[in-house]
Amino acid sequence: MADGVDELIDRYLLSSAQFEEKLRRVRPGQWTLPTPCSEWDVRALVNHMTRGNVNYVRLIDGATGAEFLRSRDADALGADPVAAYARSVQDCAAAFTAPGVMQRTVDYPLGRVTGRQALAVRTTDSTIHTWDLARAIGADETLDAGLVRWIDEHLDEIYAGLAETPVSAESTHRFFATPDGDPGSGASTQDRLLHRMGRTP
Repeated sequence: MADGVDELIDRYLLSSAQFEEKLRRVRPGQWTLPTPCSEWDVRALVNHMTRGNVNYVRLIDGATGAEFLRSRDADALGADPVAAYARSVQDCAAAFTAPGVMQRTVDYPLGRVTGRQALAVRTTDSTIHTWDLARAIGADETLDAGLVRWIDEHLDEIYAGLAETPVSAESTHRFFATPDGDPGSGASTQDRLLHRMGRTP
């Protein structure tokens, strides 16, 4: 994963912008629709993404993985989910742009990682959950091809050393959904990636 700081920030911002584009399509009656993440409806998924950004900023500021998990489900949306999400993205990008942050070690809940690896995980999470949101609300499910290719090529490295990963047969699947079946020989790169992340395209 040889991306420079600016390249990785750009990937994060692109994945976040794709999620926001789907978020802006959510109609008033869709917030309680189920998503591919069985424990979350649409509002809970959007809160997970927004709270995740907030918690990544807290990690950069020295919070522990245990603190991250304790606040994981706390409401971060308030009365304006779109504005709350957009603000969380700006704050997260600013935090990772600060000098030295990419080399700093943070206490991510699944293991201590550099800021660079943490942001790669966040970018992957944002990309996959963009598909989840699109599927839930019936929007176009096509993800950015460059992001998909980058994640697919670096997936092992992105999750290297973590206690649970979507690429390990020994994973408990507490945090990552279990792949089901086979994506098929003719599956696209996006569909193969989604399958590895426990989705059914």
